[in-house]
Amino acid sequence: MTDSFPIQLAVMTAAAFLCRMAGFTLMRFVPLTPRVEAALRATPLAVMSGIVALALMKGGLAEGLALSAVAAFTLATGRDVTAALVGVAVVAALRWVGV
Repeated sequence: MTDSFPIQLAVMTAAAFLCRMAGFTLMRFVPLTPRVEAALRATPLAVMSGIVALALMKGGLAEGLALSAVAAFTLATGRDVTAALVGVAVVAALRWVGV
């Protein structure tokens, strides 16, 4: 940990907070049409797809197997947050055994 870490953390926290507040504030002025509602519902999936694509591109076998485990767990149970934790556990276990 460097001396500038607390400053960096504070700046990132402020930026994240301002982005969220700007979104809430700007949405006051956007009429909620069916098209806007559909776009808002699709945004989390688009963000997760981007994160997963980067992880697979930069990662290797462990990430691919973890993604498969997450997909299987989500389809079997429908619990997406728990599936994400399963994915983290799979990557950790595979890294621990040297994959």
